[in-house]
Amino acid sequence: MRVPSRDLLPRVLKGEIAAIARLLSRAEAADPECRDTLGEVYSRAGKAHVIGITGVPGSGKSTMVSVLAAHLRKAGHKIGIIAIDPSSPYSGGSIMGDRIRMSDLAGDEGVFIRSMATRGALGGMARATLDAVDILDVAGFDYILIETVGVGQDEVEIASASHTTLVVSAPGLGDEIQAIKAGILEIADIHVVSKSDRPDARSTISDLKQMLALGVSLESNAAWRPPVIATSSLKREGFDELVSALEKHKTFLAGSEAGRARSRKIAQFRMLKTAEDLLRIRFTERSAGRVAAIADRLASREIDPYAAGEKLIEGMGA
Repeated sequence: MRVPSRDLLPRVLKGEIAAIARLLSRAEAADPECRDTLGEVYSRAGKAHVIGITGVPGSGKSTMVSVLAAHLRKAGHKIGIIAIDPSSPYSGGSIMGDRIRMSDLAGDEGVFIRSMATRGALGGMARATLDAVDILDVAGFDYILIETVGVGQDEVEIASASHTTLVVSAPGLGDEIQAIKAGILEIADIHVVSKSDRPDARSTISDLKQMLALGVSLESNAAWRPPVIATSSLKREGFDELVSALEKHKTFLAGSEAGRARSRKIAQFRMLKTAEDLLRIRFTERSAGRVAAIADRLASREIDPYAAGEKLIEGMGA
């Protein structure tokens, strides 16, 4: 028998892994039955500190997340990890390779890892990411790490969904140039240069510090100045400094206007993304029977794309 989502909630609040996983699956599937329960989850959430981690492929995000989680666990924190992987445009499936790189954490009951496929969502996150954050939050996890998909230069949504944003660079990838092109420099609360055991790491660190000093992304009166921290997951170096920087940023946000502004930003992002998802679902449902016929007319050039689009959205207000 299917257990109603409302009956799963008390078990989630107790931290039961099976209940957490089941409610996460329903949130990811956008099951309407769980919507009221997710609303109650949201009202109870807000205690966890959410850390967004982004960077281009090859920068070592997944391995760094694994080592960072282990360091936070040493301090006695419970850690939730949401690892976003790209999904196939054909099958909708995903390799979920991040789970393989985090296998060292598999036996730790204080760490919960959830892989999520993007399922076509842009911006580096899956559509149910923030619902998943809420579920892990009320389940008692102190820190929730969101690792974005790592597909290019447009993963800036994470800055509107996390309390602290880490941008990971690696030597030899030209990440400092990518940061300027993408605006990634502006979203970082903490810059992490991974693979710092490599000989060319010093140059990458120096370049990032110079750009920050030149004020590319930094106003002269900014209250928080993003540090540049070198880490080596291979040698387990630099992570004490990284955890310290995370704690400092968390303290900086606590009770401050900057913290309240960040919370408002996250709330606005959440509201707009939810509205977009609801509109997308309704649009898909109401236009399904007309898509093929209108597409045929468009393919034969009887109508133009704008007229076709207008015809598809007719009746949305009904």
